[in-house]
Amino acid sequence: MDDTVERIDCDVLVVGGGINGAGIARDAAGRGLRVVLCEKDDLAARTSSASSKLIHGGLRYLEHREFGLVRKALAERELLLCSAPHIMWPLRFVMPHDAGQRPALLIRAGLFLYDRLARREFLPASRAINLRRHPAGQALAGAFMRGFEYSDGWVDDARLVVLAALDASERGARVMTHTRCGQLQRHRLHWSAMLTGAGGRSTHVSARCLVNATGPWADGFQQAALGLAPADALRLVKGSHIVVRRLFDHPYAYIFQHPDGRIVFAMPYERDFTLIGTTDLEFTGNLDDVAISKPEIAYLCALANRYFRRPISRLDVVWSYAGVRPLVDEAPASAQSASRDFRLGRNTDGAPMLTVFGGKITTFRKLSEEAVDWIAPLLGNTSDGWTAHACLPGGDLFGQAPSSRGVLEFDLWTASMQQRYSWLSPTLVRRYARAYGTRMVVMLEGCRRLSDLGPEIVPGLYAAEADYLMTYEWAASAVDILWRRSKLGLHLPAGSAALVDAWIAARKPARKFAESSGS
Repeated sequence: MDDTVERIDCDVLVVGGGINGAGIARDAAGRGLRVVLCEKDDLAARTSSASSKLIHGGLRYLEHREFGLVRKALAERELLLCSAPHIMWPLRFVMPHDAGQRPALLIRAGLFLYDRLARREFLPASRAINLRRHPAGQALAGAFMRGFEYSDGWVDDARLVVLAALDASERGARVMTHTRCGQLQRHRLHWSAMLTGAGGRSTHVSARCLVNATGPWADGFQQAALGLAPADALRLVKGSHIVVRRLFDHPYAYIFQHPDGRIVFAMPYERDFTLIGTTDLEFTGNLDDVAISKPEIAYLCALANRYFRRPISRLDVVWSYAGVRPLVDEAPASAQSASRDFRLGRNTDGAPMLTVFGGKITTFRKLSEEAVDWIAPLLGNTSDGWTAHACLPGGDLFGQAPSSRGVLEFDLWTASMQQRYSWLSPTLVRRYARAYGTRMVVMLEGCRRLSDLGPEIVPGLYAAEADYLMTYEWAASAVDILWRRSKLGLHLPAGSAALVDAWIAARKPARKFAESSGS
C-alpha cells in the first residue's frame, strides 16, 4: 500500500454524518470504543438539517395506532430538552378546530392519551381553548373560534448533529467530513475501507464493525457492502418547508389539519419569520439534488391561507428547503401515514455490520443506544449506555447531568452571561447563548471588548465566531456557517455568502477536530 496513505485501526467505522451517525459515534466513543465517522458532505448536510425542527412524540401517529413509537418519542422528549436546553426548548402548539375536521371528542381523547403515554416533569398538559380570547386566535381567520393547546419541543436540528459529533470527537472519535467511503471489503474479523477526502487525501481504515448510517442511501450502501439485495427496503419521502415574513406576534406554534388528512405546522422562526411545513411526497429522483417544487409551495401557501387572516403567495417565500426522509417501507400505507419508527439491520456473516433504517430526530439517542448495545458486546466491550445521564456540549448550564433547571431557567442563565459579557449587545449574547450554551465561554476566551472579536465579516458574524466554527465544528464554507451552524443567512443582504467564503479562503485556521480527535 502507498506509504502516503494514512492508516487507521478502529473498532467502529460509522458512515454517515447525519443525526443517527453522529449519535452512534457519540455513544460508542463514550463507551471507550475507537470510532471513525466519515461523511461525504458537511455534517447534517441533507435530511438532518431539513426537518420540521421538532422534538415531539408525534401526535398524528396516534391516529395510525403507532402507540409504541409515540410512547418512545415522548419518553425521550423531556430528556433531550434537558440535555441541550440551549438548542431545544418547549413549544406550545395551538390546533384550531372547525366542523369539517376530525371530531372534537376524538381530538380531546387523543390529547388525553398524548399527555399520559409517558411521564411529564415540566411540560404543561393539553387543554381546550377559546380562540376569540387566546393570543393565537388573533392571526387566524374568523371561522376558527375554538381549538386545543398542547406541548412539544423545538430543536435546532443541524446544531444537534454538530453537537453530537463534537461530543464524540471530545471522547476520542475521529470525525472526517467531506470524506467518502469506498473500496469497502469485508473480512472474517474486520472491514477494510478507503476513505477519500478533500483534495484526494486517502485514509485506509481497518474496522472491526461497520455502521451504515447513510439515511436515504442506506439501501444502496448495504447492497454495495454485502453484495446482496437489501432485506429491509426504504421508502423515500420528500418533505418541504417554506419560510415567510412573520405572520403572527406571539410565541405559540400552530398545527393545522388539512382536508386531505395531512398535518402542517406553522411556527415562529428566527425571530422575524414563520416556518410552514411539511409536505409528504414519494421521492424517486437524485438524492444529491433535492429541492421544493412549485406545486409544493402552492400547496403550503394555500393551506396557510385557509387558516391565517393574512394571505401569502409564492412571492412571500423568502427561503425554502427540502429533505428526503428514509422511512421503513410498510406498503401500501400512504406517504403521510408511513411509520417514522426505526429498524436496525444486523448482519454477522463475517465482520459485523449494522444498518439504520428509518428513525426520527426525537428518538436518535435511543436508536444510538440500542445500536451500540448490540455492537459493544460483539467487540468485547461491556460498558453500559450513558447518554441518558449526560448533557450535549454546551447544555451543562447548571451542572453536568441533564436537569429541568436548564429548560426552566434558561433566561436567568442568559442574563448571567449578559452580566459577564456586558460589552456585548443583548442581541449577540442571546444568539450566542442559544447557539453555544456554555461553549460560548470557549468561543469568547481572551475577549474583553468588542474589538477582541476581530473584524465583523458580515453583519452579526465576527471573526472569533467564524474561527470557532472552523476550529471546533468542522465548518468549511459560508453555507456551513450561515445556514447550518446558524441561520444568519436569513437576516443578511445578498452577497454575504461570497464575503464569508473569501474570508475563509484567506484565513484557513487550524481545524482542531476535522483532522484529529479531540483527545
